[in-house]
Amino acid sequence: MTTFATPPPRLWLVRHACPDIAPGICYGRLDVPALPAASRAAAQALAHALAQRIAAVRHSPLQRCELLALDLRRLRPDLAQISHPDPRLIELDFGHWEGCAWEALPRADIDAWSADLHCHAPGGGEALAGMLARVAQALDDAARAGWKTGGDVVWLTHAGVARCVDWLLRHGPDEPADAARWPLHAPGYGAWTTVSLPRPAAVA
Repeated sequence: MTTFATPPPRLWLVRHACPDIAPGICYGRLDVPALPAASRAAAQALAHALAQRIAAVRHSPLQRCELLALDLRRLRPDLAQISHPDPRLIELDFGHWEGCAWEALPRADIDAWSADLHCHAPGGGEALAGMLARVAQALDDAARAGWKTGGDVVWLTHAGVARCVDWLLRHGPDEPADAARWPLHAPGYGAWTTVSLPRPAAVA
């Protein structure tokens, strides 16, 4: 008799809708809102695409992600009890670069960050090493929740978090990030990608 393995649960990496801010502005930790109509449209598409069996929904506490979470819960009220903010899913803190035009930042400062992507804190904010550590913790929790229930996990988050997940799944949590190998691709505004959640050691 032929048996088929159960596919692993997935992590949905959903990026917030288009923010209400001028193009070319650095806004990592800056709490700018999303355009309401764009957020509603993103939630509508996501609500139709999501599997029925969801283990958990987590969102960045920044309002552009919180709005998407609220819009999604209106369309999928079954997710209300498992939808919660998670500060580990917040975007990188760019310190005093926040709110500045990228083209106005000193080239030497950007070069210094690129030369030491893992440990240099851009604008005096958060180093990528710290962001990778918190995303790795959240990813481990997501894997445990997904494999325990057999359901997918949804993150409503940012481009930087999606890139961190890409790095962690390819290189693991102990490999220092560098500019030459750092993933550049991320979901567009209101879009998403899915990845298979790794099996936690506890359920291996």
